[in-house]
Order: sequence, then structure tokens, then C-alpha cells
Amino acid sequence: MARVKRAINSRKNHKKVLKLAKGYYGGKSKLFKTANETVIRALWNSYVGRRLKKRDFRKLWITRINAGIREHGLSYSRFIYGLKGANININRKMLSEMAINDKAAFAELVNIAKSNLK
Repeated sequence: MARVKRAINSRKNHKKVLKLAKGYYGGKSKLFKTANETVIRALWNSYVGRRLKKRDFRKLWITRINAGIREHGLSYSRFIYGLKGANININRKMLSEMAINDKAAFAELVNIAKSNLK
């Protein structure tokens, strides 16, 4: 069986990791072992952050919608229930934008939701 030399592949891997670690402080950008640990952690945190971002934005939208609805004397849950009863399918992002920028159209939606609660 022929002998396998792995210097080329490991050098390629080291260069790839060190390129990703560019800009890190001290040995984290120069030494492979510490750079590898830092890059793995950074990639994992970016993965987690992409999921947390979705969660945070949904929370923000719900807070904005709730603030807009409270002006009309209704709670968030009753508003969403009324919209579902009226078969109005608008996502929370658009509802929050309407609550901020287009108060007249949002007031119409609130009235529709109120009429479907009874």
C-alpha cells in the first residue's frame, strides 16, 4: 500500500481557517489551533444569531402592533383573533408597518377585527 502524505491538504485547511480568522486579535489570527477554535465558535454564533434575529424581529413587530391597537381599545390577541375570523391574512411585519406609517388603513383593520369579535 502506498504511503499517504497529507501536508498539502493540511496546509490548505490551515490557510482556509487562517483566512477566516483574519482581523482577529493576537494569536487568534496567527496560530492555527487558537484560530480554529475561534472560527468554529464564530461560525456557530453566526448560525445561532440568524435564528435569534427572526425571533427578535417577530417580538418587535408584535410589540408595535400591540402599541397601535391599544390606542383603539383592543388587545393584541383579540385583534389577531378578529382578523383570523375575517379571513384577513396579513403578516405581522406588514401589520407593524401599517401601525407606524398608515394609521388610517390600520384603523380600518382594527374596526374589521372588532366587528368579527361579536
